Amino acid sequence: MARLYVLLFLAQVVLAVVALISCLSAEEGDIRALPRIAWVLVILFFPLVGSIAWFVAGRESRVGQPGAGRPAGNGLTGRRRRPIAPDDDPEFLRSVEERTQNRADQELFRRWEEDLRRREDDLRRRDGDQKRPEA
Repeated sequence: MARLYVLLFLAQVVLAVVALISCLSAEEGDIRALPRIAWVLVILFFPLVGSIAWFVAGRESRVGQPGAGRPAGNGLTGRRRRPIAPDDDPEFLRSVEERTQNRADQELFRRWEEDLRRREDDLRRRDGDQKRPEA
């Protein structure tokens, strides 16, 4: 009988840990009924009942399709939409623009350096010609 109690206790602990991990890793839009902190406290103070309540009422169901259990439409109400392709991602587009700008700046800097070297060489030649005595 003691072994059965130990087994049930371990099952309850495992269920509570899985529910806690699920609650903490769920996206904000997938949590229903209570705020995340309330769910965490319910799971911690009432492990068996809180864990079962979390899986039944606290999170969006994901049975079947990825969008099952979500409201009609795109299901992104109130959440930030994740880009599907790189050209839809504003951060990616900004990084491409920065890299392009950086390349243009490097090319401009390279041209300035070449111009500066050419001018320095011209000055050295001119200074060398002036210092030479003419025979």
